[in-house]
Amino acid sequence: MTQNAKTNTVQINGLEVAYRFDGPENGHVVLMANSLMSSHAMWDWNVPALADRYRVLRYDKRGHGGTQTTPGTYSIAQLADDAVGLLDALQIKKVHFVGLSIGGMIGQQIGARYPERVYSLSLCDTASEMPPRSLWEDRFATARKEGLAGLVDGTIKRWFTDPFVKRAPQDIEKVRQMILETGVDGYIGCGSAVRDMAQTTMLLKIKTPTLILTGRQDPACTVEQSIVLNRMIEGSKFVIIEEAAHLSNIEQPAVFNQTIRDFIDSVDDAL
Repeated sequence: MTQNAKTNTVQINGLEVAYRFDGPENGHVVLMANSLMSSHAMWDWNVPALADRYRVLRYDKRGHGGTQTTPGTYSIAQLADDAVGLLDALQIKKVHFVGLSIGGMIGQQIGARYPERVYSLSLCDTASEMPPRSLWEDRFATARKEGLAGLVDGTIKRWFTDPFVKRAPQDIEKVRQMILETGVDGYIGCGSAVRDMAQTTMLLKIKTPTLILTGRQDPACTVEQSIVLNRMIEGSKFVIIEEAAHLSNIEQPAVFNQTIRDFIDSVDDAL
């Protein structure tokens, strides 16, 4: 295990994974899993709202940020196993899980396959299936030809509403750099996991307290797709954030943070 001031790395099944902690060492852990084409810095807008009470653990999934890129395509099950492997390596038995987009897809797997590892699930701007296959093949072709620079403008348009792009250029620039710093192989590896995902029936296995949260204007993982999650996960709570697209945690951080915090607190207080 290596360590610097903020980000650490640990070996999991031969994979070097980057992670960082914020918050009190004696707090229950909140594990945060980020979107495609981003690093754990995606949660910079949200960690302060949790870190007064909780031990916030962020990490970079396979092929992203400071985590190693391995050859070939990945699966959501494999990425979930990576997350659980990180908890094992850090000797963490149980977490409140917060995931957005592919992070939420990983959370679905953990909730269904590793229920003993989670106090709660917050599944944000995510889905249980992501057709059509052709959409992903087109994006992969662009990435191979032009790198992530060929995808960045279209991604920004999906991730944020036009008014936010206009009023928050510094936030947009930070996100743009995260996208551009993602390697092509890591993007295609994880994108293939999303392309091949079929998790709707798996949702019936989830019995953990679950929050489904989505931006009203999210074109990537739509309100309709969140409704599927809400209907399939017994007892789940469903919240729509107004005036937000895919990265609702960045576009509407105050509402996002309050919603997540209230939900996690309600579960944690009952433990």
